[in-house]
Amino acid sequence: MDWTQAIDAYCERTDPSFWSEPVNALTNAAFLIAAAVMVRRVRGQGLPIAMALVAILAAIGIGSFLFHTVATPWAALADSLPIALYILVYLFAANLHFWNWPLWGAILGTLAFFPYAALTVPLFQSLPFFVISAGYWPVPLLIAVYGVLLRHRAPGTARGLLIGAAILTLSLVLRSLDEPLCTAIPVGTHFWWHILNAIMLGWMIEVYRRHRLAHR
Repeated sequence: MDWTQAIDAYCERTDPSFWSEPVNALTNAAFLIAAAVMVRRVRGQGLPIAMALVAILAAIGIGSFLFHTVATPWAALADSLPIALYILVYLFAANLHFWNWPLWGAILGTLAFFPYAALTVPLFQSLPFFVISAGYWPVPLLIAVYGVLLRHRAPGTARGLLIGAAILTLSLVLRSLDEPLCTAIPVGTHFWWHILNAIMLGWMIEVYRRHRLAHR
């Protein structure tokens, strides 16, 4: 693989130059703002996993900025790896503290995400609109399932998860409309994926923080 090959994946990009996606690039500041807000809310409360999620949230913003400026395979990896890490760390935290599973159970439950994704991603790939973001759609589905299952055990947490799933769903819809609406909206709609995702990821940390403080 040529790790320096130019990638043109979004409506806003018109050439391989660094600032060909200014809106997509600059809206990644939303992730850094969300991380700054959440670090102040989490600091000093004895929540190491929450602090790790805040750090990953900031890394998502940096990685996505690189992808929407440099736009090469190595930058795409810098964009996607922090997102995958956030999903896995949050799932581990949910298994450990929302369900109170033992450590080994929380780890196994987290690893179960891989066969879950292997089963659900092809299903979304078979659907015309969902195929564009097929790799992401299993995530709001899983969050919603957790929210429904937790409604009696921890209703406040369940409500927070369902809100997060709804925000992520809207974010994915706008991400998926980037190319189809390119003629009508030359700047594209992908930048809304950044803004809404930053809100959603910060909110998910807040849901975890509130749950931990309420159930200690």
